[in-house]
Amino acid sequence: MKKLLALLTILVLAGGCAFAKTSETLDILPLFNSKSIQQNRLWVGTFQLVWNDLMDGIVKGPVKFEDYKSPLAKELNKQSFKADQLSDDSYYKTFGATSPELKAEIENALKEKFGETSDILNSFDWTPAKGKFFIYAMLKKDFKFLTAFDKLKPARFAHSFKKVDYFGIDENSDKILDKMVHVMFYNSSKDFAVSITTQGKDMLYLYRTDDDKNFERLYADMYMKKAKYQGSREFLAKDELKVPDINLYSEKSFDELCNHPIKDTDITIDKALETVEFKMNNEGVKLKSEAAIATTMSMPIPVKKIKPRKFYFDDTFVLFLQESDKDMPYFALRVNDVSLVNKTGRK
Repeated sequence: MKKLLALLTILVLAGGCAFAKTSETLDILPLFNSKSIQQNRLWVGTFQLVWNDLMDGIVKGPVKFEDYKSPLAKELNKQSFKADQLSDDSYYKTFGATSPELKAEIENALKEKFGETSDILNSFDWTPAKGKFFIYAMLKKDFKFLTAFDKLKPARFAHSFKKVDYFGIDENSDKILDKMVHVMFYNSSKDFAVSITTQGKDMLYLYRTDDDKNFERLYADMYMKKAKYQGSREFLAKDELKVPDINLYSEKSFDELCNHPIKDTDITIDKALETVEFKMNNEGVKLKSEAAIATTMSMPIPVKKIKPRKFYFDDTFVLFLQESDKDMPYFALRVNDVSLVNKTGRK
């Protein structure tokens, strides 16, 4: 009896796949350990790259806001993902004072390095001004499997009635495809993981699970289960593989980081944006992600005007006299009409 394998990639989704170009059903997370109530969610390190350059190149330290304690900024300041996690040929990043020249520099660099154009640069204001900086990064991956997998018959995904395209290995596939698939563990038909070899250094991990944890914990769980697994790690002759095609584009603005003056600087984050385009089919994977942070001059925090205080005892008042080491006054006077009080004074 055929095993029904429905695999999810933790690179992209935790509980489904998105085919429409919309952000409503897919949440882009800023951190690998971010939590989300959205069942479909993804994380890519691009936004962390621009945040790192904001810290190291512009602010010269952790980003803290004058008027707001941001849990997200605190986590981003840890720089849990850095450029050294990527090969040099898979990313481009830069920062500088905002200007048309910087925009042209970025466009030329993207064309030269990746043969790509930006989807976001034209959405920013490139007019130079004091306090305006632009931090940018693109992460680009385009790799193929050692051999293209077979295209399988369209079928339903999870509880959806809509059929989607699949690729993988079935009983009619060439056995050469088996060599690309490495079993990490197979605990049940709902709890398993495989890794897939590509033509380069990139590996694709696919982990089937119903657990609703953040990506950091899911990744740790996957490796823990791999370490405990005692079964065969070879993809065997009667094993089958079934993976959905993925074709998504999504973007997110991290508004909670914007419009808060940054401590010890004269700048404010005006715009913080990340986009992700991800495609996976029987031939391989394509990933293009952009992130940018634009700053502007901080508006001075309004200072409450202090009115002069006039301590005019020109109406009824009370006066007390007391020794400093005693518990109560030794004299008290209430004055309601100072002219009457003064009349009793010694002449």
